[in-house]
Order: sequence, then structure tokens, then C-alpha cells
Amino acid sequence: MRTDLKSTVAVVTGGGRGIGREIALHQARNGAKVAVLARTATEIDETVSLIGREGGVAVSFPVDLVDRRAVEQVLDRVASELGSIDLLVNNHGSFRAFGPIWECDPDIWWQDVEINLRGTFHSCRAVAPRMLARGKGRIVNLVGGGTGNSFPHGSGYASSKAAIMRFTECLNDTTKDRCVLAFAVDPGLVRTAMTELQLYSEAGKTYMPNIQDLFDNGVNVPPSRAAALIVDIAAGRFDSLAGRLLRGVDDRDLLEQEMKDIVARDGRALRFSGVEQPKL
Repeated sequence: MRTDLKSTVAVVTGGGRGIGREIALHQARNGAKVAVLARTATEIDETVSLIGREGGVAVSFPVDLVDRRAVEQVLDRVASELGSIDLLVNNHGSFRAFGPIWECDPDIWWQDVEINLRGTFHSCRAVAPRMLARGKGRIVNLVGGGTGNSFPHGSGYASSKAAIMRFTECLNDTTKDRCVLAFAVDPGLVRTAMTELQLYSEAGKTYMPNIQDLFDNGVNVPPSRAAALIVDIAAGRFDSLAGRLLRGVDDRDLLEQEMKDIVARDGRALRFSGVEQPKL
């Protein structure tokens, strides 16, 4: 079933390949105009070309999301060329530091954190005020492995994704009363260029052999699952779960039925188990 997003302008970061490309395609197929952002111009141009062949509207915007001023300038261009931004999807990601922290290149470890967390901060910081001024908007930040559990040989990636989860909660609690909602989405284990590096690099084979085991056992979530979920988020289907975690593997009909219970028990959130926390 198609969802009508014809009045939507969607920004998708990391949209040149893998999950990000699928998110951009799904947005366009449901009528949204899509701004496709990433560092590699050839890849986002290809995504835009694919959307165009299907009759959709998309524009590529090369940008380094760690560069705050560049992000601000690009989002100005998006608004000028496509219109006011209704949906921001932070899909970009880096995971190149594998192993115990004393074995990791410290610069690469920090680059993983910086690209994932700082890039998300920059785009949200630039877009949220525009959405607040209009009194509407949705932001989706992708999380992943290590968000809610230990990831010993992927500590940089895990630390950044846990931080993004908390950041999403904080952002949503800051903006929800003015109808700007933020969501965290875990796409699940998807075979992408990122996971290929884990599978075939020497460090990946040494410290993450379980990734190959998972793929061998059939754990391979299609990127279309997260992309379809984000279409539903853009359409407002899961507004009650703003500030919480949604997953690509979720049965979306069942998730919709369970929303009231999830909110009532404060589920799908980053919490200390069994420890009551003061409200700030």
C-alpha cells in the first residue's frame, strides 16, 4: 500500500548506497521530493538517477556532515530548491575501528564517533529550528549495534549509536510540544559496504567472526524493512512513539497495536534497568 507523501520534502543523509539509497527510493516512490546527501557525489548522483527513472523528484547535495558550515549551507540550498524540510533522516554512518581499544587506531576510532554523532548533531541543529518555526516536522536518527548492549570490539561505533539514541530522546523532549518529533530507528543487520568491511578486512575477521556466522545463519534484514518503516514515520503512523526506538524487523501492524502499552511502560527507551531515575 502506497502512502501519500506528495507534500513532503525529505532529506536523507548517507543516501548514496545501501540503506540510505533504499530510504531515498521509498520516500520518492511515495511522492516525496528527496534531497540526497553524502560525501561521494557519484554515489548520490546514481541514487538521484534511479529515482528519476522511476518518475520521482530528487536532487543530490554532496556534503561532509562533520563540517557544520557546509551542512548549514547545503540545507539552505535544499530549502531553496525543494521547499521547506518536512523529514530529516540521519542514515550516514562509519564503522572502521574493530577490536579492543588498545588495538584500534585512535584517530579512526574517533572518526567513527565524530561522523556518526557529530554529523547527526549538525544536521539536527540546522533543521530543527526551521521545523519549529513552521510548527511541524519529523527527524529520524538511525542507531544500531551496541545502542542498548555492550559491543566490546566495536566500542567506537557502539558509543556513538548509544549517544545518538539518548540525543534523539533529548531532542524529542525539547521539541515535541511544538509538533517536531524525533525517532530512533535500528535497521537491523543489513548486508552493506559497512558489513562487508567487517566480513573481509583482517581486523574484522579477527575481532568480528560472529558477523559471518549471523549471515550464514540467515540473519540478513532487507534494507527495504527500515525504508518502509520510515515511510510510515513520515506519514505520522507512529507519532505516539516519538523519542523511542523502532526497528526494521518490527511487524508494523503489531507495533501500531502496541503503541499505548509501550508508552505506558516507558519502553523502547534508553534506561537503567530497575533503577528509578529523577526527572530532570
